[in-house]
Amino acid sequence: MEKQGRATGRAGAIGAAWWLAAGGAHAQAAQQAISRPTVVPLDTISAVDTGWLMTATVLVLLMTLPGIALFYAGMVRRKNVLNTMASVVAIAALVSVLWFALGYSLAFTPGGPWIGSDSRAWFAGLEFNAVRERVAVSHLAPHVPEAAYAMFQLAFAVITAALLVGAWVERMRFGAMLVFVGLWSLLVYAPVAHWVWEPGGWLARMGALDFAGGTVVHVNAGVAGIVCAWFLKPRRGYGHEPFEPYNLGFTMIGAALLWIGWFGFNAGSSLAADSRAAQAMAVTHIAASAGALAWAMAEYAVRGRASLLGLCSGLVGGLVAITPAAGYVTPRSAMCIGLIAGVACYWGATGLKRLIGADDSLDVFGVHGVGGIVGSLLTGVFANPEIAGVQGSVATQAISVLAVAAFTLIATAALLWLLHALIGLRVDEESELQGLDLALHRERVGN
Repeated sequence: MEKQGRATGRAGAIGAAWWLAAGGAHAQAAQQAISRPTVVPLDTISAVDTGWLMTATVLVLLMTLPGIALFYAGMVRRKNVLNTMASVVAIAALVSVLWFALGYSLAFTPGGPWIGSDSRAWFAGLEFNAVRERVAVSHLAPHVPEAAYAMFQLAFAVITAALLVGAWVERMRFGAMLVFVGLWSLLVYAPVAHWVWEPGGWLARMGALDFAGGTVVHVNAGVAGIVCAWFLKPRRGYGHEPFEPYNLGFTMIGAALLWIGWFGFNAGSSLAADSRAAQAMAVTHIAASAGALAWAMAEYAVRGRASLLGLCSGLVGGLVAITPAAGYVTPRSAMCIGLIAGVACYWGATGLKRLIGADDSLDVFGVHGVGGIVGSLLTGVFANPEIAGVQGSVATQAISVLAVAAFTLIATAALLWLLHALIGLRVDEESELQGLDLALHRERVGN
């Protein structure tokens, strides 16, 4: 039976933000109290919700390993397949350690409207005490152990950083890539997550709706991706030589894993095994299906054929667009969001890409950036107050998108400029021609 009075999922963070904003001195005292881990008896924890959140965490991690690794590796040239996979694996490990060390604390403690505190650094205080039968919980999910909530959020931080690989494949130095991603995770991702998902974050207080990551994950990664593509400049031969994908079968398998894992991404963001989670799962599947069909129809109308790559890209576009709306809309609205996103992302990966002129190699901006923007704005259009518990606002959603995009653009460009000056970012011409598998890893795909 669902618990009455529980602030469900990300939507609860919005209501809590307004309460904190209105409370004056009491709100400040509440924030100071929340900054310390809250410890509760074990028998107050929901075993069902904890089990679902742990399952959802595994599903979201599955999206990165092996989902993104296969999705991206299938689209690059044979000589760069292993480097692409290695980049995703290394990013997953690096971001996990940084999230444990500091990222979670910066993102999900009440420090202020811009950034959290260091009170949960190294997951301080999140261990359960078997002797005293007590466990720490987050103020955002008081019915599950905070360790489970922190791990769920870790999976989001990991996939957001891993998405960036698609913007620089086949031309970025491996060590420089890790330094950049580590800094980006702490200095860009964590603040944006705090703004939107922590009740004291300034966008949360404004009433921005982002159920599972339209702005935090997809707009954030999409804009950072296009900045990286601009900064690193095109791959040698881009636009003049055929860049034949290694194995689109890999890409299809990766897309299927993303589709399955996205149920943890969206339904898991309810933070409970409840009706909202079931609704989020249903609308996620509907939007993905609509996105795949819409892209295929657009491709057929323009090119006279539908492709496997187009179907895979379209379903991802539908998944991206439904992400901010998943806990707030009806299935009929989800169908509309998926159809609009499929066409918009097709244009983003073709016409817009040519217009921009950047070698966004695997369409991080064209699919994730465009899909995140479309989905975030349509959340303001389609959010149903009877489902969401709040009224959507296109104006508020637009402010959220613009704020995240502007911050990410400036911060990402500054990081790239600094690292380019200090250590260099791009591999030399010989390494690029040879392929990064051999040049950087002394490995290659077998026959």
